[in-house]
Amino acid sequence: MSTRVSAVSKALVLGAAAILVGAGMSQGIQAAQAAPASAALTNLDLSAGNRRAPINGVYDWSKAGYRGGMPLPGNGDINPAAKCQITPAELAGQYKVTPNDTTDDTAGLQKAIDDIRSGCSPSASYTKLSLIELPAGQLIVTHELKTDADYLIIRGQGIDATKIVYRPDKNTLYDAITPDGSDWDEDGMPYGQGKGGWLWPGRGLFRVQSREVHSSYASDYKSAPANRKDIFEGTVNVHWKSGVKLAAKPGDKGFAARTGDKVVYLASGTLTALKPGGYVNIRAANSQKFYQQQQATGTEWPMLNMHMRQQIFTIVSVDTAKRTLTLDKPLEYDVPVNSTSDGSPAIDGAVYDSKAAPLVDPVVGVGFENFGFTQDMPNLDKNKAIHNYGNMDPAAEMHGIVFKWAVNDWVRGVKAEMTGSHPIVTEEAKNLQIVNNYLDGSWNKGKGGNGYFRGSRVWDSLYAGNTTRNLRHFTFQWSASGNVAIGNDFDSDMNLHGGWERNNLFELNTSKVPWEHRSANCTSNCGEEGGGGPDDSNWFPIWWAAGKKAVKWSGSSGPDNVFFNNTMSKQLVQGGPYADYYADHKKIYQFGVDATGAFHHLDVGGTPIADWAHNEQQNYSGGHGVLDTRTDNGKSLFLKSVASK
Repeated sequence: MSTRVSAVSKALVLGAAAILVGAGMSQGIQAAQAAPASAALTNLDLSAGNRRAPINGVYDWSKAGYRGGMPLPGNGDINPAAKCQITPAELAGQYKVTPNDTTDDTAGLQKAIDDIRSGCSPSASYTKLSLIELPAGQLIVTHELKTDADYLIIRGQGIDATKIVYRPDKNTLYDAITPDGSDWDEDGMPYGQGKGGWLWPGRGLFRVQSREVHSSYASDYKSAPANRKDIFEGTVNVHWKSGVKLAAKPGDKGFAARTGDKVVYLASGTLTALKPGGYVNIRAANSQKFYQQQQATGTEWPMLNMHMRQQIFTIVSVDTAKRTLTLDKPLEYDVPVNSTSDGSPAIDGAVYDSKAAPLVDPVVGVGFENFGFTQDMPNLDKNKAIHNYGNMDPAAEMHGIVFKWAVNDWVRGVKAEMTGSHPIVTEEAKNLQIVNNYLDGSWNKGKGGNGYFRGSRVWDSLYAGNTTRNLRHFTFQWSASGNVAIGNDFDSDMNLHGGWERNNLFELNTSKVPWEHRSANCTSNCGEEGGGGPDDSNWFPIWWAAGKKAVKWSGSSGPDNVFFNNTMSKQLVQGGPYADYYADHKKIYQFGVDATGAFHHLDVGGTPIADWAHNEQQNYSGGHGVLDTRTDNGKSLFLKSVASK
């Protein structure tokens, strides 16, 4: 093993224990310290061999996480070639990245990433990874680091030893704010053919996303000013450019595929970007019938032509003669050819097509390990951000780590303190592993949906052993599916935030939610993801998206989100005791289904709830949307064995 590798002799944990995975290294990944009184399970055996076989009546999560259950990389997976390992000394000498000075380190760090991208990534693999080893001390970054070098680890010397201080510059801070001054205004950032919303979920410190620009936007990209160029980056992957329209399957007029199918029928168009072993997002058009199923009609909020139901699959085969696409796992939703082919009237007078949209340039095999980061806001007081569910500086709503069009990536042993918005956020990502991290605080937790530990349009991923403090929510949302949240410690809610998220597992988590954790506890720029104002609710450990509420930003939660063996409690009055919540540790609580497994919107006395607020303590068993007839004597539905803390 190369002597240049100096940092994976100890496993990353946030608890006191460290599990040795290597030996003989002069420096090792240090055991990260847990937050005070953290109940996070940081020593879980997440290996494929410790995963349970599928259980009758519940989803199969056995392939969740990095590479479907493979172990996260160690020293033996690092390329021994010198050019593919950039040491702290080389960062200082060659790239002028030196800690603990006043110099901006952004350009040097980006150049190091770009050198790996051009010189190592083309011949790299999951067992031949590159390494950028950050020095101990403080580094200064002023704009987003484009982390699109496949098969790259960025590793520090310890969560308190290496610290990146993010000071967004004028080309990073948002220059378009909503008219009321409360939030970033995506619609106010157009350039040429581009829209500010293409940046969604927003800028960050690290962005794991392709920078490749679609040829039709090359001229706009070239002429765009520095604060608009990133609108066009990654556009090779956007569905309106890469997506293939769908055709009806034989004998099933109007649908390209049904729930349980693995074969999708394609309409005319080029198929060159659809390749076996590649990735494709099957995007089902919204329809009026779909909104009706979600109990999301009859409100002031419009139905939208968009793809609420999505999922990234691995392509098994492409039959160009029959024009079919075979996926690696069954579909979890019906796929109409378009928004009217299920018999619905058009939404807003227009027909909207479903798509098979390949990830033309996914970013794969990128990992972040063993360092800390913060967003420096010298004019703000972080103590005033505690239980303040508003936006303190909307122009500075930058995230920590952004994963977009990304597969088989990870974050372990990272400490985020006071990020601009979400410390970790996803948007079209698959098989991520987010483990043993400590995420504390955000400057913006208000209107527009800020300050989450956010799993959006993420599939088959694993969130384990994380501790969060002073964030707004932990969410699965926007069609997220097949994910496992296990052994985390939250002081906020586990939030099914809407958009037909389904088949996700929450187990062995601790959620202790104080009275102060509520929407109305806010000093400025208050509100919700849909742009509405705060309500009078008090967030409980679970939040479920009712159709009439969540249609403001997406739609209802979907079927079969499972809660098992969690320790949840809510402080019902200020300064009072905590009351247990869904306290039976043997019951399997399956939200959003009936006894047959079909979707069932939560209801009270047969009337679908319009909002989870003030309905958090209703009994939804007995055919009202929560199936709780199954039990299990194990500690976990996901793992065979759960190590004691």
